Amino acid sequence: MDSCIFCKIVDGTIPAKKVYENEDLVAIEDINPVAPVHLLLIPRKHIVNALDLESGDDALVGRVFRAAAAIARQRGVAESGFRLVQNTNADAGQSVFHIHFHLLAGRHLGWPPG
Repeated sequence: MDSCIFCKIVDGTIPAKKVYENEDLVAIEDINPVAPVHLLLIPRKHIVNALDLESGDDALVGRVFRAAAAIARQRGVAESGFRLVQNTNADAGQSVFHIHFHLLAGRHLGWPPG
C-alpha cells in the first residue's frame, strides 16, 4: 500500500529504530511506549488486521509469535513475562491499519488490560 506508514517503515522509506528483522517481519521500538519494553512487530505483508487474515497467513502468524519469543529472550524479559497484543479496528485501539503486534514487557502488566 502506497500510503501505509508501516509498509514504508518495512521497506525503509520511513526511518524507524529497528531492533529485529527477518524475511517475515520487522520489529521496531514504539514511539509512544507504555512499558519499558514496547516493540511493534510488523509483518512485511500488508494485512489490514485480524479480520483480513487468510488461511495462507497461518504460518506467518506462527512466525510472529516465534519472533516475539526470540526478541523477549534477547531483551531479557522472557522469564519475567511479556504480553503480545494485536488490536483490531478503532474501538480496540488500532490506529494504523496494517496488522502489527505490540510486545510489552519490563514491568508488571495488570489484568484486565484496559
